[in-house]
Amino acid sequence: MLTQSATAVVARNERWSGPSASEPYEAGWAREAVVFVRALGVEGPLSCEARVQISADGFNWVDEGTRFALPAADGAVTFARVSHFGNWLRIAADVPADRAITLICTWHVKG
Repeated sequence: MLTQSATAVVARNERWSGPSASEPYEAGWAREAVVFVRALGVEGPLSCEARVQISADGFNWVDEGTRFALPAADGAVTFARVSHFGNWLRIAADVPADRAITLICTWHVKG
C-alpha cells in the first residue's frame, strides 16, 4: 500500500509577538505529522517554546503536550513530531511582548 503524504503551509512570513498561533490544519486522515518552523527574522534575543495544539472542531484548542523551541536566529529551523492527534493541528506560542519572530510554519503529514 502506498503512503499518502501532504505538506501544508500554515504560517508564511508572519510576525509573532505576544500570544500567537498558526492557522489550523485538518489532518484526521494522517497517522503522523512533523511541524517545521523556520525563522525569517528574529527581533531581540529569543528563548521561547512553541506548543502543538489539537482540536476536535478546529475552533476550541488544547495543548497536545509536545513542546519545542522556536528558532532563535535568522534562518534557523526547529521541528517537532506528533502522532495520535485526532483531526486538527496547529502550533501556538507566547512570544514575549518586547520580542518578535517572523516565521514560516509547515506541517508534513503522512497517512
